[in-house]
Amino acid sequence: MARYFDVHPDNPQPRSIQQVVQIIEDGGLVAYPTDSCFAFGCKLGNAEALDRIRTIRQLDSKHHFTLVCKDFAQLGQFVQLDNAVFRAVKAATPGPYTFILPATREVPRAMLHPKKRTVGVRIPIHTTALALVEALGEPLLSSTLLLPGASEPLTEGWVINEEIGNSLDAILDSGDCGVEPTTVVDLSGDDVVIARYGAGDPTPFE
Repeated sequence: MARYFDVHPDNPQPRSIQQVVQIIEDGGLVAYPTDSCFAFGCKLGNAEALDRIRTIRQLDSKHHFTLVCKDFAQLGQFVQLDNAVFRAVKAATPGPYTFILPATREVPRAMLHPKKRTVGVRIPIHTTALALVEALGEPLLSSTLLLPGASEPLTEGWVINEEIGNSLDAILDSGDCGVEPTTVVDLSGDDVVIARYGAGDPTPFE
């Protein structure tokens, strides 16, 4: 079963955060809260954990995984941004958006879209999520914690533990969590495409 870490929503205990980071560093797969529901998280480049997410969620190879970043400077290291895209993404971050963009060479091939060479990126507004990414020192490879056949993502740590605790290495719970997935905006082509309507206001991109 997963180790369960219950932390304060405003001041998550550094020791607990560091323990979760160590589990990620050691190759583990964790569930953690964000401003747009819980997410799976693992270390960048961890192909085995990536396969575990695909198995749990029953995803195909075309699914876009997301790099959850601590700030805009970190985000900019992993995706290509021209001036217009830079301004659009900058204006909407941090927030409940995921942006699909062409990846730089910093992104492992295993997590790229097989044809488009794109990846999702986002910066959450969530104290615990940001504390985790900050302590990790690099983006957290993530995917919405949405189980096969479910219409809504899981938003409570204890429910996640009951449902899939035996498939995870850790669950980080701070009690506060968004209840709606991010709005996904594909900025990788000539036209802006809203790939998923969610918590973020899509109006600036329509």
